[in-house]
Amino acid sequence: MPSLEAVEPAPAGELGSQFLAEIREQPRALEGLLAHAGEFARVAALARERDRRLVRMVGHGSSDNAASYGVYAFGILPRLTALRDSISLTVYYGSELDLSGSLVIGLSQSGRTPDVVEYVSRARRAGALTVAVTNDPASDLAVAAEALLPLGAGEERAVAATKTYLNTLAALVLLAAHLAGEGARCEDDLRRVAEQLDGVIPELEERMPEVALPFSFVGRMFVIGRGVELATAREVALKLLETCRVAAEPLTATDLAHGPVAALDPFFPVWAIATHDETLPAVLEATARVSETGATLVASGSAAEEIARPDYVLPVPRPPAPLLSPLLSVVPGQLFAWALARAKRLDPDRPSGLSKVTFAR
Repeated sequence: MPSLEAVEPAPAGELGSQFLAEIREQPRALEGLLAHAGEFARVAALARERDRRLVRMVGHGSSDNAASYGVYAFGILPRLTALRDSISLTVYYGSELDLSGSLVIGLSQSGRTPDVVEYVSRARRAGALTVAVTNDPASDLAVAAEALLPLGAGEERAVAATKTYLNTLAALVLLAAHLAGEGARCEDDLRRVAEQLDGVIPELEERMPEVALPFSFVGRMFVIGRGVELATAREVALKLLETCRVAAEPLTATDLAHGPVAALDPFFPVWAIATHDETLPAVLEATARVSETGATLVASGSAAEEIARPDYVLPVPRPPAPLLSPLLSVVPGQLFAWALARAKRLDPDRPSGLSKVTFAR
């Protein structure tokens, strides 16, 4: 990365204070979700009773990113086919699909996303078992769905979602685990993840302003992941877009080689998420190609230290189960977005042109 030593960090002030506070609150938010574990068991029992074998998830923004993770959670644990369904196909084009064998999960942190609510309402009429995953149990989405899974994250005021995103991941994996008969073990593992978050958040927070400062004039970035970490790549890219005005594009590690690698140069950094699972070789191969271009490389995730020749290494603990890695690997990206916004003298609590719709009651 070219030297930017002349750049001074933004004054501490209050910039991003709510965003940072909510990043710090994530361990307690996760515990808040686990307080509702019995409701996850009941919804899973209902889905098994009705023999629902196809999982359809809908959402926007961070909720849609979490759905990318849900595809793997449901595919790996109960071995069900799961997909990020098209809202437009049903709500705008009026396609009347047979949803009688489907488990439909509406994801909306606020529970007030109009077309998600409409999709769930139509799906319920079409015979689907509909479930609302939301931070507001009194929301329109909660009323529209047959069953409710509350996120229990507490009030979230910063525009950029953090703890509600983390809890949406946890909600999807916990439901998947209960469908697979592994709910108790998943609950224990999530409690351990909360403990790991308690340790890693302060460590990364202390380092991040120094890491972010050289990126003050960066306007574009690739964020790469694979498998379960594609959701993390999408979420980190979204955080950089909405809080830092960085045109960040998420890619799978394999997609990088199919054209995008040609765009790389020393002023086009790449953020790579590496975790200890079957996708690690693909990520290592992709990051080796990044290094060959001279692009600045940020390595994050539980397997960050296995990436060769990174410019920055931001590791997180190895979770109790590989499937839970995105609950930890998103944290460096969240904190980087907070620190980079401040370095750019932007306020991540109030990104330009955006407003908050996610509150809990």
